[in-house]
Order: sequence, then structure tokens, then C-alpha cells
Amino acid sequence: MAGLIGRRAILGGMLGGAGVMMLPHAAGAAPNDVPKGDVPWVVYYADKEPVKAFEPYRLLVLDSKYHPPLRPLKDRGKTLLGYISLGEVEQHRPWFDRVKGWGILSEENPNWPGSFYVDVRDKRWVKLVVEELVPAILRLGFDGIFLDTLDNPPHLERTEPKRWAGMTEGAARLVRAIRANWPNIRIMQNRAYEILPDVAGVLDYALGESVYAGWDFEAKRPHLQTEEDYRFQVLALQDAQRLNPKLGLFSLDYWDPADTEGIKRIYARQRANGFSPYVSVVDLDRIVREPAP
Repeated sequence: MAGLIGRRAILGGMLGGAGVMMLPHAAGAAPNDVPKGDVPWVVYYADKEPVKAFEPYRLLVLDSKYHPPLRPLKDRGKTLLGYISLGEVEQHRPWFDRVKGWGILSEENPNWPGSFYVDVRDKRWVKLVVEELVPAILRLGFDGIFLDTLDNPPHLERTEPKRWAGMTEGAARLVRAIRANWPNIRIMQNRAYEILPDVAGVLDYALGESVYAGWDFEAKRPHLQTEEDYRFQVLALQDAQRLNPKLGLFSLDYWDPADTEGIKRIYARQRANGFSPYVSVVDLDRIVREPAP
């Protein structure tokens, strides 16, 4: 599996991606019976959209700092998840200097300048996440958390097995620690397929980002994943749901908003896999509505 995992999208997919913006005919696995119904949802990392723009959606993944007013959304029955990065620490976060001082930050993520990989094995990081970062998000009014950048610990362990031994288990242990300390919140995990079998039972939702269409950071355009990469991700998500039949499966793909027919085909394909899909732009700073049938 090649490529460094980005903060909100992947470079080249798990196994590399094609650079041609064209969609094969929609096909895929048979629809999954669980969860029942397609959940309209959105990912939005900004604060410019008015509350009424979220009316079509039931579940919202929002940035934990820059977001629309939460109370009006809660009053409309929305489920709100706040973003938290567990495998990286960004320079603009208030806790960056503290974590840097512990000496547990390593290389900068080349796809997201200013964001540095963190040693998830360190007990101080686990304590900070569980006792400070998660409750701070919940105090804002979120119903739960969206776990991002957990692809990084397994990636680091693959690339330097001796230096980063135990990072994959450390990532799984961190997720389990969050659930043990916060048993009633909603938790969605983004990707991190290596640990998904170990944590599926403590998650409410599993997200596959760039399952079918990802983002090429060098070419600065969306691209299709390889068929091998696509099938790997679909099966990983479906296997996780077999371990936890209550687990909701979601997909996030990137495509040109002007290509409405292409977006329609992505929605159809992901629904055929049993996923609740959303298609957007890589910066996730605007709402891209599903095209009308």
C-alpha cells in the first residue's frame, strides 16, 4: 500500500490510482440490509454556510473549531460530529506546543503542511485526547466525534517497523480508550482499515474516504481508484459491519461538482455497496448537493 495518508484525503489511494476522470458503469456488491435506510449526511469544514443549507442532511461532520452555530442544528434534530485528528497534530491547535515539548512528534505530513505525525503509543497523548480534547469538543454541543488521520500509525509502522513497532495496536488502543471513557457518544472512524476489525465493535459509523474517487495532490484533480484498491476498501467496510451489524457504513468521494452525471454514478455505486454516500471537493469547505435524478 503506497502513498502517505493526508489529513482529509489520500494521495494515490491505498494501492495507487488512475489519473483519468472517467467512470465505469455502476456496479458492485449487493446492497447490505444493515443499517436500514440511506442516511443523508455531509462533511463541512468551514463556517460560512447558513443553517438552512443543512436541511437535507441528518448527520453532519463539522470542524470542531470553524463550524456553523450548533444549537440551531441540534434543534432541527441533526446529529453532529466534531473533527479530531488522532494521528497528527496541527501547528494551529492550542495543544501543539505542549505535545511538541513531549518529543512525540515526528515528520510533517507532505500533503498537509503544518501537520505532524504523533506517536499514538505515548500515554500522555492518550490522556490528553481522552481527558481534554474529546470533552472539549463535546462541551461545544457535538453529539460525538469524527476520528481522522488514524491511517498514519499503521503507515509509519509499515515503513519503519523497528522504530514504529506497536503503532497499529496503539491506534486501536486509543480508539478503545475513547469509547471506554465516553460510552454514550457517537463515534465515526475515517478509514484506518488495519485497525477496523479490532475497533468495529466500539464504533457507531465507519467511513471510507476516497473509496471510489480520490484526489491527486500533484495533479490537483480527482481521480479514480484502481479496481483493486476500490474492492479492498469496500470489502474492509463490509467485513467490519459483519463484526458489528449495528455499524453504519459511509463513503466520501471527491469529484468535479460540475460533472453531475459522474457524481450521480458515484452515488449509485456506493449505495449498491450498502453505503451512505457523499461526494464533495477535497477541501470540504463547501456543500455539494447530490444532483437531482
